[in-house]
Amino acid sequence: MADVPGRPNWGALNAMLADLRKATADIPAMQQRMLEITGTAWSPDRMIKAVVGPRGHLLELDIDPRVLRQPNSKALSASIVQTVRAAIEDAGRQSREVLADSMPGDLKALGSQAGIENFVGSHDAEVRRQMGERNG
Repeated sequence: MADVPGRPNWGALNAMLADLRKATADIPAMQQRMLEITGTAWSPDRMIKAVVGPRGHLLELDIDPRVLRQPNSKALSASIVQTVRAAIEDAGRQSREVLADSMPGDLKALGSQAGIENFVGSHDAEVRRQMGERNG
């Protein structure tokens, strides 16, 4: 049956509603998958390992004792921050994958337009920078 101008396309609306029902039914499983995400990263010299949770909170920080042979607090601090940020990026990538797998096609496009993927799993400093650019 051809679409009549001015009338809703019921087939398209029904398909969107079916997608929405599926997405909402999958929310508990998606939330569980999101909560299980951990991001892991190593420093370039493999002396520091950081593990973060799904929201970027530091869960583990392993520092090889060999770092203390040539103490340099500024270099160590910078390496820790860089490694933690890389772990957060890893967790963010995984979060975006879970979100993308769980969202129906129509909602993916809407979320993309709203910039949702930029905030899921992003480092706090990056989110603040993006918010400043939007507001300023």
